[in-house]
Amino acid sequence: MTDSAGTPSASQATATSSPAPPGTEPEINTDPAIPTAQRAADSAPADALNPSAQAIDSGASIPASSPEASPSPAGSGTVATELADGIGASTGSPEAGMLGETLGNGGPVLLVLALLSVAALSILLVKLWQFARLRLNASEPADRALRFWYQYAPSKALAAVEGSTQPTARLLEQAFRGLALPSVDIQLLREELTRFATAQLEQLRAWLRALEVIAALSPLLGLLGTVLGMIEAFRQLELAGSQVNPALLSGGIWQALLTTAAGLGVAIPVVLLHSWLERRVERCGHQMEDALTRVFTRGIVEPRRPDSANSIRSPGLAPKEAIPKEPTTAGIRHAL
Repeated sequence: MTDSAGTPSASQATATSSPAPPGTEPEINTDPAIPTAQRAADSAPADALNPSAQAIDSGASIPASSPEASPSPAGSGTVATELADGIGASTGSPEAGMLGETLGNGGPVLLVLALLSVAALSILLVKLWQFARLRLNASEPADRALRFWYQYAPSKALAAVEGSTQPTARLLEQAFRGLALPSVDIQLLREELTRFATAQLEQLRAWLRALEVIAALSPLLGLLGTVLGMIEAFRQLELAGSQVNPALLSGGIWQALLTTAAGLGVAIPVVLLHSWLERRVERCGHQMEDALTRVFTRGIVEPRRPDSANSIRSPGLAPKEAIPKEPTTAGIRHAL
């Protein structure tokens, strides 16, 4: 039923919108009076009602060679950097990362100090190996040889130090071999033994001068790094102008003081190590001097005893029966 304008009545609209009975085909209503929005909703595909499914399908439909799927050239460097950082984090410890950051904050001066510390450590290891190989402060071979020497057993004294690497023992071996010569000038022999001892001490003091230079240079380099850091901090403060940030100045100051602390940290242990190594060399020199003096003063310390056939002549002294009861000062001076 329609009104005068030709529009359907309310009862007719209700009849068309009611569901069809079971077992019958639903009638498609093509009445132009149905709202446009309702027709659009009925005719829309199922994918339009499910946005997530549409998004999945659209993503799956993009080929692998499309520009959207391939990474951009600008992002490739970032990916490589992140990969390198990940590898560094997996292979290195947090302490290594902090050490690298500290070296970066200290600048080139801190790098030079690090190299000096490595050089000092290398010299220390080499000197410790050298002293251990030479048995530097071992007094047993020399003491045993001197006991045989005072017992007038020169062959046993020579055998006690023969082939030894200890500096004092090597000096005594040279002395015993020189005194065994039939006609030897005692004064020339002592000069040769002094030269031999000096050469050995120079070998022991090798690279100790380098340790002394490192110990003196490290604090100066640290002070230089501090001065350069303060200059840079005040330059940044000047560039900031009116927008002065206290954190900017404080950060520059602590980075500048870092080099001074590093210089002192290198110099203090190097000074201690140099003093300890130098003391060991000096002690060895004193042992060599004492042993050589005891060799040439054997006849003065105790009287001469009868010796075997292969005896080594006592330096500067005649046999016991030829020694006067009251030796003069000139005779003692000649013996020394």
